[in-house]
Amino acid sequence: MVNLGELRHILDRQEESWLSLYATRSTQASRRLFEERIAEGHRQNFAVDADRILHSRAYTRYIDKTQVFYLIDHEHISHRVLHVQLLSKIARTIGRFLRLNEDLLEAIALGHDIGHPPFGHDGERILSAICASHGVGPFLHSIQGVHFLEKVEKNGRGLNLTLQVLDGILCHDGETHLERLAPDREKTFAHLEEEMHRKLADPQAPLKPMTLEGCVVRLADTISYIGRDLEDAITLNLVQREELPPLVGQRLGRTNGAIVYSLVADLITHSFEKNYVGYSPEVGEALRTLKAFNYERIYNNPRIKAETPKIEGLFASMWTRFIDDLRTKNLDSPIWRDFLSPMAPVYLEKHQPPEIVRDFIASMTDAYFLRQCGELFFPQTRPGKFSG
Repeated sequence: MVNLGELRHILDRQEESWLSLYATRSTQASRRLFEERIAEGHRQNFAVDADRILHSRAYTRYIDKTQVFYLIDHEHISHRVLHVQLLSKIARTIGRFLRLNEDLLEAIALGHDIGHPPFGHDGERILSAICASHGVGPFLHSIQGVHFLEKVEKNGRGLNLTLQVLDGILCHDGETHLERLAPDREKTFAHLEEEMHRKLADPQAPLKPMTLEGCVVRLADTISYIGRDLEDAITLNLVQREELPPLVGQRLGRTNGAIVYSLVADLITHSFEKNYVGYSPEVGEALRTLKAFNYERIYNNPRIKAETPKIEGLFASMWTRFIDDLRTKNLDSPIWRDFLSPMAPVYLEKHQPPEIVRDFIASMTDAYFLRQCGELFFPQTRPGKFSG
């Protein structure tokens, strides 16, 4: 009979002989709480984390959270779940060539956007302003992702994920342009807490992942969305392919497939057997140019912001309503019915009303948000029997 524990030891030994000198071994994983079934089981640490994220409720909600384009009814426009899957695939492809830990890459990639609220980065900006005005600091989806996984999942008990995965999620920051990134390896859970506080105090504060795998996910995040967002914008007739800057077409290509291939190939070539990941200067310049084009023509395009003021008003109305429902203990409210009722007492003990409302709104999908707004603020009169 096969001894599963021995098979795990074989996998651990294979990592020692195969993985790069700069890769993270599964045996290096660190958790807040010791779990005997993991220590004695057949699955390696980061594979366990990937599965826990994949089966979390927050991961399920990816399916109806928009990426860039919201309130658009088009079956070929990317949602966040597709972005996450693309990132996981691209990061693992890079990791295979660089001989990094693919389980760790997958876990970070699957969880990296789990803290995103509805309506993409506009939703994040709107919720951040509300949170700041109510004394709970700015809202940052990277911090919220760690918070969800540690303090909200499993009815407030958390998933007890490894430090390396949580750190990668906190530090992913795919919007900042970087052409080279090296890890900051010497971190503990105390460092994780300190970095979250520092980021809340200064949202522009730079954070570096503690693993080379976290660095790969951070750069691959851009690879996974930059060309895909371009294709979505072309589908919606926001831009034409011929309008791409010549430098981008020459060095990266003009389709998502060509752009992904060019960026991945260059990254692997210039990161192999290095203690950092990065692009060549030529490709880094082209990527920076493409990002600038996307921001000007897509992300900041007023044509896709027409409904944003309405969404902003709904966020504010929902926040006020749920704060009041907590204060009056309105048990018929969605915040009690759909969010707080299954929570363990520890969650209520450690969170103030504004934090609870923040967590509830951030957890919503776009569709759930709009449905609750309809029921709370625009109820429809149902036809009934006429009596005269």
